[in-house]
Amino acid sequence: MTLSDTPPRTPVLVDAVDDRHPDDPIARRLRELGFVAGERVEIVAKGPIGAEPLLVQVGYTRFALRRAEAARVRVLPLAKEAA
Repeated sequence: MTLSDTPPRTPVLVDAVDDRHPDDPIARRLRELGFVAGERVEIVAKGPIGAEPLLVQVGYTRFALRRAEAARVRVLPLAKEAA
């Protein structure tokens, strides 16, 4: 599943960020922002037009991402006892 497919207010764990090509600057930037394996993330809100941008929270920091950027982040469901 990807972050863009995640329902709002559903915590998930980052599995990986997909590179579209070698030395992908968008994938690199997502990792620099904290989208790394094992990190807890959730979609806080979606924009009014086409559900874009997505307001995403990583730790205590929030970012606005395009749906195409969020689609690069593969996520896993959060274990019930960790929620």
